Amino acid sequence: MRVFSRPWARRLGLLLALGLAAVSTPLLEAQAQPRASTIREIDVEGTQRIDPDTVRSYILLKQGDPATDEQLDRSLKALFATGLFADVSLRMEGDRLNVRVVENPIINRIAFEGNRKLNDQALTAEVQLRPRVVYTRAKVQNDVKRILDLYRRSGRFAATVEPKVIQLPQNRVDLVFEINEGSVTGVKRVAFVGNKRFSDSSLRETVRTTESRWWRILSTDDNYDPDRVSFDRELLRKHYLANGYADFRVVSAVAELTPDRDGFYITFTLDEGERYKFGKIDVVSQLKDVKAEDLKDGVTTEEGDWYNADQVEKTINSLTAAVGSRGYAFVEVRPRINRDRDTRTVSVTYEVQEGPRVYIERINIAGNVRTLDKVIRREFLLVEGDAFNTAKMRRSRQRLQSLGYFERVDVTNVPGETPDRTVINVEVREKSTGELSLGVGYSTSDGALGDISIRERNLLGRGQDLRLGFLISQRRQEIDLSFTEPYFLDRNLAAGTDLFRRTRDLQRISGYDEKSTGFTLRAGYQMTEPLRHTVRYTLRNDELNNIASGASRFIREQAGETVTSLIGQDFTFDRRDDRFDPTEGYFVRLSQDYAGIGGDVTFLRHRVSAGTYYSIVDEWVAGLTGEAGYIESFGERSRIQHRFFLGGDSLRGFATGGVGPRDGDDGASLGGRELYAGSAELSFPTGLPKEIGIRGSFFSDFGTLTDSGETGTEIRDKASIRVSAGVGFLWRSPFGPVKMSLAKPVRKEDFDKTEIFRFSFGSRF
Repeated sequence: MRVFSRPWARRLGLLLALGLAAVSTPLLEAQAQPRASTIREIDVEGTQRIDPDTVRSYILLKQGDPATDEQLDRSLKALFATGLFADVSLRMEGDRLNVRVVENPIINRIAFEGNRKLNDQALTAEVQLRPRVVYTRAKVQNDVKRILDLYRRSGRFAATVEPKVIQLPQNRVDLVFEINEGSVTGVKRVAFVGNKRFSDSSLRETVRTTESRWWRILSTDDNYDPDRVSFDRELLRKHYLANGYADFRVVSAVAELTPDRDGFYITFTLDEGERYKFGKIDVVSQLKDVKAEDLKDGVTTEEGDWYNADQVEKTINSLTAAVGSRGYAFVEVRPRINRDRDTRTVSVTYEVQEGPRVYIERINIAGNVRTLDKVIRREFLLVEGDAFNTAKMRRSRQRLQSLGYFERVDVTNVPGETPDRTVINVEVREKSTGELSLGVGYSTSDGALGDISIRERNLLGRGQDLRLGFLISQRRQEIDLSFTEPYFLDRNLAAGTDLFRRTRDLQRISGYDEKSTGFTLRAGYQMTEPLRHTVRYTLRNDELNNIASGASRFIREQAGETVTSLIGQDFTFDRRDDRFDPTEGYFVRLSQDYAGIGGDVTFLRHRVSAGTYYSIVDEWVAGLTGEAGYIESFGERSRIQHRFFLGGDSLRGFATGGVGPRDGDDGASLGGRELYAGSAELSFPTGLPKEIGIRGSFFSDFGTLTDSGETGTEIRDKASIRVSAGVGFLWRSPFGPVKMSLAKPVRKEDFDKTEIFRFSFGSRF
């Protein structure tokens, strides 16, 4: 026998072997393939609730079909896919197909055990399984995941859920979710990597997420929330862009759960980039009748200042409003930004051009279950058919949010049926507008106090405001009922009424008690966005009683009852960024009251007040406020309850009613008809964590009160200016605001009554 050892011989042998294998493989497969049996009958076993014909309808084989392995496998999968069966088997017995099934049980009841922080109603709404639904393991595991996600959204990442099944007769089960809620998963540390310009402590005050501390017992910001962390990324970006870092970006935000699952370490990795200044600032107008020079007053950005993205946005809004006031409904302001990395400047050119002509096709409102549609629509500055305006849409959203009726307000626009039409979608999520508040407190003026009030700010979903309040203190008692219709007769006119009865103990100040009973009718409207006008009518009965035996003769002569019929008006121009805690802006308020339309007294009272606020550096705010008042009595003797009083909160360092005309015999404060007062204050952070809510202030108060209208040698009255200076603290505590001030009179008269320390606190639950 010859053996071929040369290479070409070996290759020839390999080719012959492959050829024989290719020819023989189909033959072997054909021999191994069994011949499929034809199905003559399909038997179904194991069904309890389900009809056998229903089972037959799910399988892909019918009588007379060949029973191939492929079809049997597909039929098996189809039966499992129904979710009705816990187990399925298919077996050919001759020409009969035997289908054996084990049905999934039916859920009789779903229960939750161990849940305290989330009630059964909240958990039931989250899970998808329900009684009388088929039980499957897959659905149970999905519901376990849903429950865990619900607990994690509330900050409890250590929660565990164990499903338990209790077997019942007739193939039914009770499903019990055993829950171990665990403790709230707090944030142990918030760290920053890559920050050079701002310290970690400064950036921690920028983000919403805070580190867990004992004083944050009433806050949830120290619980880990992934959505809040995402929001923090945006807050950091806005913070850096407002401080000149145009290249800033958040590289990553990583949350690491501690090994014992009781807290998170959150780390923000930052790339600050370089700091930029504004370069050349220009305005280009492509509108025919609008010159760029006429719009430059609306530009708030200046060359050489540090770059500030907030100021760019503010300028865009200002220019849009300026052009819109000239009658251009379709206008678009685009900032063309040129960043020069060599000189580290950002040049901005504001291009004012005519925008696309788009009209509002319709406004859709969703999510309002209780609030009427018209309450939402009347806050919109746009209606169907108007020219679409982004600034007005944004302002409309702010007006809706300011109502306080909604937890969330989303306003978006989508294309309409034609290219020149758009549809505005308004989606709101309502919140409770009913309030029951109980309060306790203490103030130097009134002593210990308590109050209770019941209020509904959205009565019957119509936006009406109804309030009933009671207040009791050592020196004052009040009961008042007020009702306000914000859009009287479907016009932008807020009308309302107030009923009141008040008792004041003025023994310490003037030696008498005062009771007032009456009502006020009022109506107000916005003349412009910052300017509001209010008119009112008041009818009240005043009684001076319980006059001290040694009281001033001027007080004794006014004892008894008088009726006052008064009509008044207020003009308020307010440009403050916040009415209660302003950091910038100003306001002016003018009030006038005339009494004499009936009643027992006649006088004309004028009062004007104003204030301006300026942010010096971050969280350092300077404020200057002042007021002046004058009462003209038309030859009559003015009543003490209508005069001005000065001191206490209005002039710190002096007691309530401690400044002004006074009876020299008993020291009773008589009030005055001419008032001048003011205050200069610098508010500053105390260096404590911001969320504690403690701020300090340096202040100087000044003012005078004179001319009581009384005559007599015993009256002591000087129109000299009184001045005080001091320091104050405000703590927005979990139990209510706490105010303290230490003030010393710098300039005073010898008959003034002073008060060095003033303290008040209050709380509502």
